Amino acid sequence: MELRHLRYFVAVADAGSLTVAAARKLHTSQPSLSRQIRDLENEVGAQLLVRGARGIELTPAGRAFLDHARVALSQVEAATGAARRVAHPAKPCFVMGFLTNHELTWMPEAFRILRDELPNIDVMISSQYSPPLANALLKGAVDAAFLRREQGFPELAFRHLVKEPLVVVLPSDHRLAALKAISPADLVGETFVTVAHSAPVLRGVIDNYLKRSGIHLTPAHEIDHVVMGMTVIASTRGVGLLPSYAQNFLTRSVTSRPLKGNTPTVDLVFGYKKSNKSPILKLLLSRLDELVDRVSKAKKCKSRR
Repeated sequence: MELRHLRYFVAVADAGSLTVAAARKLHTSQPSLSRQIRDLENEVGAQLLVRGARGIELTPAGRAFLDHARVALSQVEAATGAARRVAHPAKPCFVMGFLTNHELTWMPEAFRILRDELPNIDVMISSQYSPPLANALLKGAVDAAFLRREQGFPELAFRHLVKEPLVVVLPSDHRLAALKAISPADLVGETFVTVAHSAPVLRGVIDNYLKRSGIHLTPAHEIDHVVMGMTVIASTRGVGLLPSYAQNFLTRSVTSRPLKGNTPTVDLVFGYKKSNKSPILKLLLSRLDELVDRVSKAKKCKSRR
């Protein structure tokens, strides 16, 4: 897979037409563009686009792929810009870190708060797992991050953002999907998919919840992030406990159900090094409540669509 494949796919998705995308956006021929899209679909292993009554339409797999293609392209642009800025420094740089898959939710709202400052600073984005983000904060490679409350970092400060309840993620046609809510006992005997130890805070919440519930489940598969979890759960017909933000990545073949009783939660926090005196960090800290409120309202608007 090459970057041009992602650019071509996004252009077609935006235009809703191979002909328009080829002629007006990409300045290439339609047959060539069609071949590039087929190559991308072969690489992904799923059909991303179909011809519909109104032109080219995204399949469910295509809709899932589109958001991540945009993020990948934006990060490439950010990386290119970062290299150029290092070679030709002009503005102060502020590096924001995001727990993988959370940038889609929190980055747009954080940028809205920083909008007035953006002409005066360069913002770089780092998307990683939580422990590496904590290490990057400690080393000064990242100024602020949205991550878990990692242990063993006394030099860091954490401000609470939200509690993310765990939900059960399972195939849409699974027998348990007929239930309105699922208890831990319902999971016994199922193929259990859980997060890897590379996410120690979340893994600890899941393991402690099952232990308190008197349930022992031996993981059949371990995943690194929720998008990977969707694929593994769909392909193995397994069930998993994941934070509620995983519902942003559900496909037709995968659904979610709440847990019965006292639902476990995992904290998402805003972390930074205590000695960091950045004025941009100070601005973000002063407006964290507004940031949380913006994200909450954005989620409600999305749920109504």
